This record gives sequence, C-alpha cells and structure tokens, in this order.
Amino acid sequence: MTQPGNRLVEAIVSHETQVASAKNNGIQQLLESPELQSRYGLSSQWVDETAVKRAVVDLLFAIGEEPSREGLLDTPKRVAKAYSELVSGYTTDPVKLLNEAIFHVKYGDMVIVNDIEYYSLCEHHLLPFIGRAHVAYIPDGKIIGLSKIPRIVDMFARRLQVQERLTQQVAEFLNEVLSPRGVAVAMTAQHMCSMIRGVKKYHPSLTTKAMFGEFNSNRDLRSEFLSQIPR
Repeated sequence: MTQPGNRLVEAIVSHETQVASAKNNGIQQLLESPELQSRYGLSSQWVDETAVKRAVVDLLFAIGEEPSREGLLDTPKRVAKAYSELVSGYTTDPVKLLNEAIFHVKYGDMVIVNDIEYYSLCEHHLLPFIGRAHVAYIPDGKIIGLSKIPRIVDMFARRLQVQERLTQQVAEFLNEVLSPRGVAVAMTAQHMCSMIRGVKKYHPSLTTKAMFGEFNSNRDLRSEFLSQIPR
C-alpha cells in the first residue's frame, strides 16, 4: 500500500511535471510559429547542390580556368558540399536545437558564456569572417542549457551575414525564448573581405554589441558584463 507521504510526493512531482510540460509546450509553439520562422530567416529549403555545382563550373570558366583539369575536377562538388555546411543555419530547426533544454529555476544572477568561436560568410563578398561571441543573460525564472547558447550562435552565423545583424539576432532570439530580465551579446571578428582584398589590413577586428532589458537600462550591469570579456 502506498503511504500518504509518498502519495503527496507523487502528487507534487506530477503537478510540477505538468506545469513544466505546459511551459515547454508554449515555447515549442513559439518556435514553430511561421512568424518567428520568417523573422529569423529559417527555412526547410535545403541548398540545391546541383545548381551550386553548375554555378561553380561557370565561375571557373569566367575566371579563365579549365574545370576539366585534374585539380579542379571535383571542385564543384566540394564547393557545393562546403556551402551546404556554411549556410546550414537557414535550415536549423530551433525546436530540435533547444531540445527542451529550457529549465525553470529560481536563479537571478548574471549568466555569462564567453569565448564562443564562430564563423560566418560576409554577404557582400561571400568571404568568411571569424570571431568570438560573448553572451550574458539575467534569468527571470528560466535558464537554458549551456551547450545551447553556442548552438544558437551557430544557427545565426552559418548563413550569409553582416556582423551587426548577427549580434542583434542572437540577442533577440534569446530574449524571446527566455523572457529574461536582460540579455547582452558582444561579438568580435576579423573579416577576410578587408584582410585579403580592398584595404588589405590584417589585424583590425570589428566589435559589435546588442543589449536588452536591464543591460540597456543599468549602466553598472552593462559594465560588469563588458568587464568579464577576455581581452
């Protein structure tokens, strides 16, 4: 026979599970909404590798190369596969990405994840920019699994981008799914489009920031976050 104390514990656990499930279902509905998918440029349309291969052959001819020579025979196929990976962020499923890794926890101090390496493609020249992201948020009843923040950065980085928009999208997405008291994102990167062409300057890096909530309104919090970024 089940003891009264055990029945009480089971009832409490069952209630908490139902509450957590309902909250997670609400997050899933948000992530699956067409409005969110459109706003963040998410799509189920995969890269057309056949079309990319044809385009690479045309490009090789256009620059005076011979696509049939030994070193270039497999180049169209390799480039098509590379681009499928480099722009895979467009087809990332945010529901699978988060995988119910949002937890309801009473914790109200700053959470910081530093030195997230990322790469992206400049939409102006289709050349890479490579850098590090630093992300912080102040929970308001919800936290996110540690590994999910780098995955969110990748979801927005692996596409044609500009660094300013990338920074804003990461911050906006976290702000939307967590509803925290504040979100802060800072990104630095070196851009190949200015390093190997144009001005050909090899060392300058670009820094961008996006702040929401208390990071916007509280200068001390903002300074605390920025002071935690490794130099």
